[in-house]
Amino acid sequence: MTAELQVASSRELLTFTLGQEEYGIDILKVQEIRGYDAVTKIANAPEFIKGVINLRGIIVPIVDLRIKFHLGNVEYNQFTVVIILNVANRVVGIVVDGVSDVIALTEEQMRAAPEFSSSLETQYIQGLGTVDERMIIVMDIEKLLSSRDMELFDEVAS
Repeated sequence: MTAELQVASSRELLTFTLGQEEYGIDILKVQEIRGYDAVTKIANAPEFIKGVINLRGIIVPIVDLRIKFHLGNVEYNQFTVVIILNVANRVVGIVVDGVSDVIALTEEQMRAAPEFSSSLETQYIQGLGTVDERMIIVMDIEKLLSSRDMELFDEVAS
């Protein structure tokens, strides 16, 4: 396979950590990466919606994926970042433990997502990518921030 074909059949992912795991999302969904700042809390919002920030005149809901994924003790430190995303024509921020890098995954490096019982929410996992010794959980961020969660954003923003 030529280098040009390899590049064409690979996808670029922004990788980040949540707890001990490394995740990847489509780089084209990422608008910017910023440090975690104070957010304006919204009354009666679910725990995983930390609040909203004003990003250059746009009100952006902030979702803490560590809380959404029930990862236990959530700490905010100098490594905690917010990834600002464009998802379903909305701007949303997700809080993660840290951003790793941008990688290109080829078809050969991707494996199908494992099958779990229906009680586990896995529809947002597109597959598992392997790069050297790293295992990356590739997420469909639009599915993760599902329409039900997006409706919550609409309620929070209004």
